[in-house]
Amino acid sequence: MRALLHFILRGQVSCGLLLAAASAIPLLVWLAAAGGSLLLLRRGLAASGPALLLALLPTLAWWQVADEPRMALILLGSFALAQVLRRYSSWVWVLLCSLLTGAASALCLKLAFSEPLAAQNAQLQPFLPQALGTLYQQMSEAEQLRLSELMPQLLLGVLATLLQIASLIGLMLARYWQALLFNPGGFAREFHALRLPKSVAFSLFALLLLMPALSATGAVLVPLCSLPLLFAGLALVHGKLAGKAGGKFGLVGLYLSLLLFMQLAYPLLVVLALADSLFDFRGLKTRKGHSASNPDI
Repeated sequence: MRALLHFILRGQVSCGLLLAAASAIPLLVWLAAAGGSLLLLRRGLAASGPALLLALLPTLAWWQVADEPRMALILLGSFALAQVLRRYSSWVWVLLCSLLTGAASALCLKLAFSEPLAAQNAQLQPFLPQALGTLYQQMSEAEQLRLSELMPQLLLGVLATLLQIASLIGLMLARYWQALLFNPGGFAREFHALRLPKSVAFSLFALLLLMPALSATGAVLVPLCSLPLLFAGLALVHGKLAGKAGGKFGLVGLYLSLLLFMQLAYPLLVVLALADSLFDFRGLKTRKGHSASNPDI
């Protein structure tokens, strides 16, 4: 593994060709995203530019020939967020900038997949009364119509959010690799310390609530705005379980819950992130210890 990572960090044409070979295969696009992000984090945009361009070429070909933009959007998202992380050394900035890359992805997806998304929405509409049950029956006709208008935008937002999750995972893997080579344990410390400021967390939560009411198009941003809160919630759980007996089993249970019970686990992590922005649960023990050792304070 280390030999492969050092090979990528050379940034030569051979490295670019390796990344291009990975990006040409849909199932390996994550490897190209992580490898290119590692190169950018370590060497900067100017030095890594040619290799990154080579990595992008197969995905751009997929976009042009097969009208399939998702692989290119994952790479572009990872590389853009890697540049943000290199520039600001802040995961909060990375998560906030993921809103911009996510909105750009949503626009590209809307242009590329307008007909499939419309067909998918048409298939889902008849299931709304069954999915919502009595809640749907209690809605007025105007509210039911409004919900029908929001559905295609929410679908588009969910798809764009999934791409941003893939981009962020690629970047996190790159940061883990960078720490493995040059700063062992550094990525874990960074991620465990991730906490959204109160103003940021509650601004995102307000957008979650208000955007669908302001415009149907604004519903695209609802899943995207939840993404920074999701990752902040994950960072909180990782930080609290780090180094504890059974911590790894707890994390396995967390991600299994996300896969099997996402409709419950996802909102719970969002609520945890909001609460942590207020109370700083990871710093609570430190503050208690400080107060105990300084009783006059």
